[in-house]
Amino acid sequence: MSVPADLRADCGRCFAICCLAPAFAASADFALDKPAGTPCPHLGVDHRCGIHDRLRGSGFAGCAVFDCFGAGQQVAQVTFGGRDWRVHPELVEPMTAVFPVVRSLCELLWHVTVARALRPGAPLDDELDAARDTLAALTGQEPDALRALDVDALRRQVNPVLSAASERLRSRTGRPGPDRRGAGLIGADLRRDDLRAANLRGAYLIGADLRGADLRLADVTGADLRGADLRGADLTGCLFLTRAQLDAARGDRSTRVPAELGRPTHWTSLPLTPVRTGGDSRPRVRRNSRRRSG
Repeated sequence: MSVPADLRADCGRCFAICCLAPAFAASADFALDKPAGTPCPHLGVDHRCGIHDRLRGSGFAGCAVFDCFGAGQQVAQVTFGGRDWRVHPELVEPMTAVFPVVRSLCELLWHVTVARALRPGAPLDDELDAARDTLAALTGQEPDALRALDVDALRRQVNPVLSAASERLRSRTGRPGPDRRGAGLIGADLRRDDLRAANLRGAYLIGADLRGADLRLADVTGADLRGADLRGADLTGCLFLTRAQLDAARGDRSTRVPAELGRPTHWTSLPLTPVRTGGDSRPRVRRNSRRRSG
């Protein structure tokens, strides 16, 4: 399914705002602490990442899976009229404040757009159109208005429509799938499980074994797939699956993914084994293969 270009990251039209605005703490996802509004030390003066081709190996897996849903170019080119924060340092603070708001709006807009394209039927089509128009208008507001926006209230308004659309779409299989919404499935053994048309919204699937699982038409909105083993799983037709979720998971050539998302380049056909370390429930990955020489 084709998603509008303005809801896909276009780094060439941004000023690396995602390397400036977010704060992150040293963890399995980030190799160091970075306060909000402080440029990442790996960011060059040309707004290019100095370790972009080796983010995971350098301890920045969190950067490798980040998706702004087009918020970067929206903030850079629309909200602040194409003004570069390096040239206009007074924009660092307002850009830092506005970026997470616009990203949330763009993410909601992406979900609404995807849901509408799947045509759940009346009256949901009209409700999704109305939500899309509202969200699109909000993204174009001035910085002060964006900062004052109650994003949580917006989510509470939009999520019921998205949930209803999901239920309608999943019902097309002729039978309800399992409801595992928000379920704690960290490290769960779900090999070859029939999860077709399942409700996995917000499920914690960190390090879960999903080898050979049938996830067709499953709703994975907000599901945490970090380190999940998707080898042999079928995700074709998966609802609201993002490339960032695939990038956070593990898979190989036997994993069936939606054609429009593609297969992450870091996936491998070699066996992978999760290695758990004390105090950190997130899996780390070790290859079960002979080291190459040289």
